[in-house]
Amino acid sequence: MTEIRTPRLILRRWTDDDLVPLSEIHADPEVMRWIGDGSVLDLDETAEAIERWEEEWDDEGFGVFAVELLASGELIGAVGLTVPEGPAEVEHAVGICWRLGRPFWGQGYASEAAHATLEFALQDRGLDRVVAVNRSGNEESENVIRKLGMKQDGNASDPDSGALLSLHNIDLTEYEA
Repeated sequence: MTEIRTPRLILRRWTDDDLVPLSEIHADPEVMRWIGDGSVLDLDETAEAIERWEEEWDDEGFGVFAVELLASGELIGAVGLTVPEGPAEVEHAVGICWRLGRPFWGQGYASEAAHATLEFALQDRGLDRVVAVNRSGNEESENVIRKLGMKQDGNASDPDSGALLSLHNIDLTEYEA
C-alpha cells in the first residue's frame, strides 16, 4: 500500500471509512465550484469517484490519494495524479489535482500535499512530466501551481463547459525537491 507522510499529512489509498467524509466535501458548492462542471456530488457519485481513483492506482501505478491530518486522522480531501480526459492538449499526460474541504483552505495543506505528490510522480514513479489544468479565475489553485514550480503552457477550453483553462507543466529537469 502506497503511503506518503509529510510534516502534517498522510497521503494514502482509500478505505471504506473515507466515503462519508469525502461525500461531505463533495456536497459543498464552494469546494466543487472549480471542479468538472461545478456540480456537487452525492454519496453514490463520490463512491464512483473513489472507485475510479482506485482503478487508476491498479491500472497505472498512481492515482488520487486520500489526505488526512497526521495529528487527528481526519480526512481533509483528495490530492493526486490522474490522466485527464480533456482538453485535447493534455490527453495522455499525467495531471496533478487536488480538492480539500473548506475548513482546511488557506493553511498550506494543498501545497504540502501537492508537493509530496509531485515528488512521488517524478522521483518514485519515474514520470518525466506532470501537467496541471486550472480553470481561469481560480487564483487559489493558481498559487499552488506556482509554488510547485510549474510553468504555464498555454490555454484551452474545457470540452464540457467551454470555460477557459490555463495549462501548466513541469518536467524532471525543472523539478527542485
